[in-house]
Formats: sequence, structure tokens, C-alpha cells
Amino acid sequence: VQLQAFGGGLVQAGGSLRLSCTTSRRTSSNNGMGWFRQAPGKEREFVTSIDWRGGGTYYADSVKGRFTISRDNAKNTVYLQMNSLKPEDTAVYYCAVARSSAATPNVERYQYWGQGTQVTVSS
Repeated sequence: VQLQAFGGGLVQAGGSLRLSCTTSRRTSSNNGMGWFRQAPGKEREFVTSIDWRGGGTYYADSVKGRFTISRDNAKNTVYLQMNSLKPEDTAVYYCAVARSSAATPNVERYQYWGQGTQVTVSS
């Protein structure tokens, strides 16, 4: 399974970006999906995840109320809508396919990872 993330870029604080992650085959439509991020000098951290149906989600406290995850299984794509962006959201954002159908914040429960897309928020 290959994952391709799109949509990163440079945005001013308070702005919005929408990330997309497309998988190479339909396997992911039965799996939970997640977004993680890694800032320079920091460990990779959980951002949000969604179950295979799109009905169950988890969010990190730092992004609740600002970020929204969704998915379109017909397109093998998961989205991350990011609003009210802050400089501390600056990181490389990675999408991942979970080992099960559930949404999970546990990084060890993900089996496939995309290459990442850079998000930079200027103050």
C-alpha cells in the first residue's frame, strides 16, 4: 500500500489548509486512518484519526475544534481540514493506515505511512 499526501504549504496564522491523503488500493477503505505530525527536533505526535466508516474519530487536545478529519472511501482518500492555524502547528504531516478498522491515537497500531507533507504557519 502506498500513501500520497498533498496540500501542505505556507500559510499565515489564522489561515486554513486542507490536506489529502490518497492510498494506492482499496485495502485502506476497511481500515482506520490517521494523521500524525513531526516538528523539527520533536517526536512524531498524533493529530487525529478516523474509523473505517468515518463515524468515529479521535483528536489531539491541541487541535480539537480547529481540525477536522474526514474520508471518502470511494476515492481511497482521507482529508484533514485545518482551520485557525497557529505557528505551533508547523510540522511535517503524515497520514497512516491503521492495522484495524478502528480509529486509534496509538502510533504502534499503524502499518503503512505516507511520505509526509510540510505545513508551515507564519506568525
